[in-house]
Amino acid sequence: MHTINLRDLLHLHRTKVIIGILFLFVVSQEAKAQGQGYVRRHLEYYDDKPIHYGILFAVPFTRYNFRHSEPSGSPTASDSAYLIQSPMKGAFRMGFTINAYLNERFDIRTTPSVSLYERELKYSYPNSPDKINKRESTWLEIPLLVKYKSKRRVNTRMYMIAGVTMGIETNVKRSRGGGTSNGRIDTQTSDFTLDYGVGYERFFEFFKFAPELRFSHGLKNVFQGSSNTGISRLTSHTVTLYLNFE
Repeated sequence: MHTINLRDLLHLHRTKVIIGILFLFVVSQEAKAQGQGYVRRHLEYYDDKPIHYGILFAVPFTRYNFRHSEPSGSPTASDSAYLIQSPMKGAFRMGFTINAYLNERFDIRTTPSVSLYERELKYSYPNSPDKINKRESTWLEIPLLVKYKSKRRVNTRMYMIAGVTMGIETNVKRSRGGGTSNGRIDTQTSDFTLDYGVGYERFFEFFKFAPELRFSHGLKNVFQGSSNTGISRLTSHTVTLYLNFE
């Protein structure tokens, strides 16, 4: 089956735009700081504390990566589909941050959060309406991350982050009938992902603000449906823009 998805190509472009905007923001802040004679250093002894707490709000964009099942001997409804897609869907996440100081360059970090996801598989047919299988659910996600920090320059610094996340699905909204929607995707209720990203910290008088862009790739096959759906493997893929306040 042909699985080229124009939306995926557009999503890659949007991701590059987001990274470019963050980069320009950082450069403009650095240039502004260098153009001033004296800039007050906020939260000067911030790193002297071993543990910091905070809250986060995030906007994930998520979809499934999938692998086709082997063709069966007899034709099925899924065999007749000329295109299977998993479009990128926006979601919402909120949680809190626990950051433990290791040394001048490294921290250990976790960001337990609750996420509201909607993922779907869309089957397109040449002579019949599209079929859409959805899975709308709430996830509890607990990552374990290592954070590498650059040298602080007055009130700003960059960082990179990487680690793994354990996710547990807490409830699922069933979707039956109605328009072209024909049911929900049958998947497991847990996931394990590899995460990595970049961020920018800005120190203010009473708090630190850190926008962050993080990528997440599922390592676990969460599919547990029938092979006649045309799918043999499903893994999650998510790009998330975080707004961290500590």
